Amino acid sequence: MATDTRHALITGSSRGIGRGIALKLAESGVKIAVHYYQNEAAAKDTLAAIRKHGSDGLLVQADVTKPDQISRMFSKVKAEFDKLDIFVSNARPEAPAFFSPPLDITLQQWDTAMDSQAKAFLVGVREAIPLMGSGGRILAVTYAEGSRTGGLQPWVGMGSAKAAMESLVRYFGVTLARRGITVNAISPGWTEDSVLNTLPTQVQELIRNWHIRGWTPMGRLGTPADVGNVAALFCSKDAAWITGQVIYADGGASLMNPEVPTEIQLG
Repeated sequence: MATDTRHALITGSSRGIGRGIALKLAESGVKIAVHYYQNEAAAKDTLAAIRKHGSDGLLVQADVTKPDQISRMFSKVKAEFDKLDIFVSNARPEAPAFFSPPLDITLQQWDTAMDSQAKAFLVGVREAIPLMGSGGRILAVTYAEGSRTGGLQPWVGMGSAKAAMESLVRYFGVTLARRGITVNAISPGWTEDSVLNTLPTQVQELIRNWHIRGWTPMGRLGTPADVGNVAALFCSKDAAWITGQVIYADGGASLMNPEVPTEIQLG
């Protein structure tokens, strides 16, 4: 094995944004541990695509709401890779497991959101650190808008969980700085081939049209490849001076003012 080969573990990388990050990193020869929870077929497809991109990897299965399964996943990564250069915390449960408004959300839904995000990130980072040296990169995939607003009421569990995870990014950024390990979060906007595609068709079209008309200044929704490009930037050597940050990758959507019609904002 070449000593300069980098290795990554990306949770939730069988589909969507996680897959987009995996394929982009594979282009530069990073070996990928493709994590999945239940959809092994999708994970195998992603690994096949990684190999077509000129790299390789392995499959790892875990329920990230269970700390013991996270530990087991990292043990497999250590056994196969021996080291880890990149850890991306991206996995998210399916919407019914957490999507409920404040007055209706069950404690089980709340715990699922928190355990899959803040707790999984806490446990994952602590498992990753012994495998990382200087130059290590840790990324969390968040949705920062949902962490600071309250309009999308059924997002209360996930929004709160993401906010806690973003806080951990800052604390770990300080903790790991002297080790040369950076910790950052990427906040995509609405992205094709992700949670959007699980919504009813009519809702999907409303969201797409709203963004194309101007809510996203660049005039389209994001793609997993867009997010993968941003992740690759933060995993590069040139990003060694950036840590503890939440970076929006949303085509400018977060720059818009919700109280002003987009037609006025765009001039």
